[in-house]
Amino acid sequence: MDPVEQHLLSLTRRQFFGRTTSGIGVAALGSLLLPGLIEQALGSPLSGSGGVLGSPHIAPKAKRVIFLHMCGAPSQLDLFDYKPDLRAKFNEDLPESIRMGQRITTMTSGQDRLPVAPSIFEFKRHENNEDGLWVSELYPHTASIAREICVIKSMHTEAINHDPGITFFQTGHQQPGRPCMGSWLSYGLGSENTSLPAFVVLISQGFGNMQALYSRLWGSGFLPSEHQGVQFRAGADPVLFLSNPKGVGRDERRSMLDAIAALNEREFQRSGDPEVQARIAQYEMAYRMQMSVPDLTDLTTEPGETFELYGEQSKTPGTFASNCLMARRLAERGVRFIQLYHRGWDAHGNLPNEIREQCKATDQAQAGLIKDLKRRGLLEETLVIWGGEFGRTVYCQGALSEDNYGRDHHPKCFTMWMAGGGVKPGISFGQTDDYGYNIVKDPMHVHDLHATMLHLLGIDHEKLIYKHQGRRFRLTDVAGHVMTDLIA
Repeated sequence: MDPVEQHLLSLTRRQFFGRTTSGIGVAALGSLLLPGLIEQALGSPLSGSGGVLGSPHIAPKAKRVIFLHMCGAPSQLDLFDYKPDLRAKFNEDLPESIRMGQRITTMTSGQDRLPVAPSIFEFKRHENNEDGLWVSELYPHTASIAREICVIKSMHTEAINHDPGITFFQTGHQQPGRPCMGSWLSYGLGSENTSLPAFVVLISQGFGNMQALYSRLWGSGFLPSEHQGVQFRAGADPVLFLSNPKGVGRDERRSMLDAIAALNEREFQRSGDPEVQARIAQYEMAYRMQMSVPDLTDLTTEPGETFELYGEQSKTPGTFASNCLMARRLAERGVRFIQLYHRGWDAHGNLPNEIREQCKATDQAQAGLIKDLKRRGLLEETLVIWGGEFGRTVYCQGALSEDNYGRDHHPKCFTMWMAGGGVKPGISFGQTDDYGYNIVKDPMHVHDLHATMLHLLGIDHEKLIYKHQGRRFRLTDVAGHVMTDLIA
């Protein structure tokens, strides 16, 4: 009998289920262990890609996700949430009947006034549906995909500062330590490509105030470590430490991995620790990536029309445009979750100038991504999500003039959009009040977004769970509703 099988069979019932209940720690490594044995113990099949679910709970509409996170919180009032009547209220105090004593940050709590700052930008109505979608002049390319996107104006969150806000969006909790969205999907569904990670992260720098990003945002938390995100970087080595050292060839690397795997197998027989097998899986993935990553990152095969679609910056590695193009290449190779972070949206002062630069850097590329996915037949099975960690206030932070203003953090309502992957195209969901300060119709929480995303991928968010320290955890914690009105 195989030593690993012998070890698993020797576990007592309490030991086995203590290590695998719901979280199914060992089963997350299905293809590396003994799928038949584990399937029998768990009562459900495992996929060849390593996903613990084996098969989705319901028929999926999407196979993968591209999440375009605008770090720093874009101003919804200057991009999508058109409030023309505010121009008549310029510099008026925000009415207490609107604010209702709601929490504000320390950055404006000391101000004598909270003056209304209407957007200085023009909006145009685009025929995405019978009502039409209003889009700012800052986003002409994004306006061209109005028929493809579902704009959600009623997003809200509890987080009022950046780090807990971004952490909440990525992990479903404001405190660090939990698995992020990509890790949950890697754990649940695995990857369609055994030569690339299930979860890839790309970062680009913007033009405004840069909020810090931490690797824990794409960490696996208490899930097996093979499910953490892999960051791809600009430069000769897109993945750190992937290349062989000088003087070490592929055959030598293979011999070294075989020797390490043998030692790790002995350790697994002794301890039964699933992280040992995760370590083997990561070594093997890195070996396969030595062949797949150079092909992935070689853009010389792309025709000139592709770079025209994404914009000139798509030829420069590390830019948002280049990362959008890379996201499409990852999607067509079956990567499950592709996370793009674009920094620089934290515009407290001088917002009009900063947001102009941010929009120039993102507009054509994100529209190009949607168009490229659609023309290649990938948009139907790829869910694209765009947005920040919260929104921006209607009142001005700091000095207000007719052509310049700042906006503070606003978690009570903000705008995101989704496209493809089973979402209704060309609709606007939710409404805010006349000041863009409170939600008046169809509120959508971060947990609801997560629940809806998982549903589109065929996952019941209440059933993708992992037992850790005596508690069953999930991405949506103890909340979350699927927003069926958004689903085609």
